[in-house]
Amino acid sequence: MASQLVKAVASKQAKPASVSFEEARKRVLNVYRAWYRELPRTCEAYALDVSIKQARGKLREEFMKNAHVRDPRVIDLLVFKAQNDLYDTYQIYASKTHLMRYFHETETPKRTDFLTRFYEGKP
Repeated sequence: MASQLVKAVASKQAKPASVSFEEARKRVLNVYRAWYRELPRTCEAYALDVSIKQARGKLREEFMKNAHVRDPRVIDLLVFKAQNDLYDTYQIYASKTHLMRYFHETETPKRTDFLTRFYEGKP
């Protein structure tokens, strides 16, 4: 009896929110629009040192990082994370430093050629 209850709960939790890729894509577009509309208020509320145009460009860049994902379950997870970040930002739970981390220049990867490793003392 108890095992049937556990199976029922587990099966309810295991169902994805989006059944197909198209449905997941609609959810992504909805959260993207919500972020896009929220950015002017966010820039003002947090007194960010970036323009709205730069913030929207960064938003697009962050969403395009995951453009290759095709699994609806993974997309749902990313949408959930984006919604939580949006909620935290809207409620001003996040600090200015949390938001400014998105605007740091990307670091160039360290060279891994022979001379670099030799100078660092690594084999």
